[in-house]
Parts: sequence; structure tokens; C-alpha cells
Amino acid sequence: MSKMKIKKGDKVIVIAGDDKGKTGEVLKAMPKEGKVVVQGVNLVKRHTKPSQTNPGGIVTKEAAIQVSNVAALTADGKPSKVGYKVVDGVKKRVARKSGEVIDN
Repeated sequence: MSKMKIKKGDKVIVIAGDDKGKTGEVLKAMPKEGKVVVQGVNLVKRHTKPSQTNPGGIVTKEAAIQVSNVAALTADGKPSKVGYKVVDGVKKRVARKSGEVIDN
């Protein structure tokens, strides 16, 4: 798997699949699997057994989605690919469409 350009905390839009068009924040990035978990996207129901911390029952939560099916959102809310550029001697992630720096 090649290097993932989407990281935890990024705002992304789903560009393919059942949830196409939905936006959300990346809650978890799994580079080895090439997947990300996005808030409010790819919701699945899980039957959980009761425990001391969890009352059990049917729980709805986010499942992982392929990173190739999401695109980073720029400040103006448009999807863009992510590239790299050296700014002041530091390598930064930039939006290919607008050239704006994505890293905080």
C-alpha cells in the first residue's frame, strides 16, 4: 500500500459508494489497510453483549471505508487531491486544486 495522504482530523468528502457526497472528519486512519473511519459515514449496526461499561443492545457505529473513496476538502468546501510541497524548509501537505496548505 502506498503512503496515505489523508490523516486523522482531516475534513473529507466521500466521492464513491453508497455514502457519496457525505462529508465528515476522519476519526481514525489505518495506513496498513488503506482505510479510514469517517464521522457519520458508512454506518453499521452491531449487536453488543452487555458488560459493566456497556448496557448492550444494537449499537450504530461507523465502519472503515477505503481511502481511495474519499477526497480532502479545501477551505472553500471543494474536494481536492493532496500533494506535498516544501514551505520554509518544512514539507507540508497542500491541496492540489488551490495550492493551500492543509497541515495545521
